[in-house]
Amino acid sequence: MHLADSAVDTQYEDLLRRVLRSGTPKSDRTGTGTRSLFGERLRYDLSRGFPLITTKRVHFKSLAVELLWFLRGDTNVAYLHEHGVTIWDEWADESGELGPVYGHQWRSWPTPRGEVDQISEILDTLRTNPDSRRMLVSAWNVGELPDMALAPCHALFQFYVADGKLSCQLYQRSADLFLGVPFNIASYALLTRMVADQAGLAAGDFIWVGGDCHIYDNHVEQVTEQLGREAYEFPRLEIAERPSLFDYRYEDFTVVDYRHHPAIKAPVAV
Repeated sequence: MHLADSAVDTQYEDLLRRVLRSGTPKSDRTGTGTRSLFGERLRYDLSRGFPLITTKRVHFKSLAVELLWFLRGDTNVAYLHEHGVTIWDEWADESGELGPVYGHQWRSWPTPRGEVDQISEILDTLRTNPDSRRMLVSAWNVGELPDMALAPCHALFQFYVADGKLSCQLYQRSADLFLGVPFNIASYALLTRMVADQAGLAAGDFIWVGGDCHIYDNHVEQVTEQLGREAYEFPRLEIAERPSLFDYRYEDFTVVDYRHHPAIKAPVAV
């Protein structure tokens, strides 16, 4: 369901409130403890703005550089460091390697017949068969999970074309609502815009589906602070033209009119 044109979008903040109010206390891999709900959905009409959360500052450069890193098929933090991004450092080994994480699976999924470039296959299908129901990209390679520094949280996404618009739906198996999800929403909204531009389509909806949607116990104070703030209208995103999806640089993206509250720091559960 879309909000009325005059409404400020608070879907994300409403989800935070539901989890604080009704979430089940659960243990977790990190030993931190969470409040959790299972099976939630957020839907954003990308024609109405770029869904960059406004009740705290979300660092657009970090998520944009990370997305470009994924699209390169890269799994070493060196590229991120070249652009001043350190969000993967906690999981990298001494040489900066992370194992066959997102970028490797997106661009070089191993098979007995050779590697599969899932992203290039999506682009080809959008041009040749846009009604296909097989336009999915998966990072959840069960056979390589033991070799990954961190198992994929945002595991699977699907594209869909209707009325000249490209929509994308993401399934996120594990959703750190305070720190991770604002990043993930904006990252996949950006990817949808980029792919739409390359396919000659308008951007439709981005749908976020969360499995285990949780707030860490040591984030409750920060979430409470965030929910005391007024949400603003989303900014706009301008993207320069590039001949290929793999040619974009961070400088090609401009976020316009991003009105936001200050960032809120919180510990990362590793």
